[in-house]
Amino acid sequence: MGPDDLLSVGEVAHRSGFAASALRFYEREGLLAATRTAGGQRRYERSVLRRLAFIRAARNIGLSLEEVRAALARLPGGRTPTKADWASLSRSWRSRLDDQIAALEALRDGLDTCIGCGCLSLKRCAISNPHDVAAGRGAGAVYLPRPLTEDVR
Repeated sequence: MGPDDLLSVGEVAHRSGFAASALRFYEREGLLAATRTAGGQRRYERSVLRRLAFIRAARNIGLSLEEVRAALARLPGGRTPTKADWASLSRSWRSRLDDQIAALEALRDGLDTCIGCGCLSLKRCAISNPHDVAAGRGAGAVYLPRPLTEDVR
C-alpha cells in the first residue's frame, strides 16, 4: 500500500460526512485506526470509509458505542471487510429494527391524539392520564413504545 492509498483527516471527513473531531474521537475510542506521517499527521486506509458507514448506521438504529465497538472487534484484521463480514454483523440488528419500526408505527398512528408524554395537555391525555398517574411510571414520555424511550449512549 502506497501513500496514495491513504487518506488525510480532511479527505475522510469530506468523504464520510463525519467531522474531523468525530474521527479523532472514534480513533481515541478504538473504533478507527490511523497511521502517522513523519510530520505527525493522521492517515487512514480507504477501508475506514466502510467502518464509518457502519458506525453511522449502527448509531442511527440506537447501538451504543460499546455495542459498536464489540461489533467492529469481530471484523477481520489485516484485510478489508467483505460483504459477508458486514452481513454477519448486521444480522443481529433485524429484530431490533423490527421493534423500532413497530414502535414508530404506533407513534405515527397516535400522533393526532397523544404522543405518549403523560403531560395532561390534551383532552385525550386527561382521560388516559387522570390525576397524572403517568408520573408514577418515571420521567419522560412514559407512554411511548419502549424502543423509543431507551437511552442512546
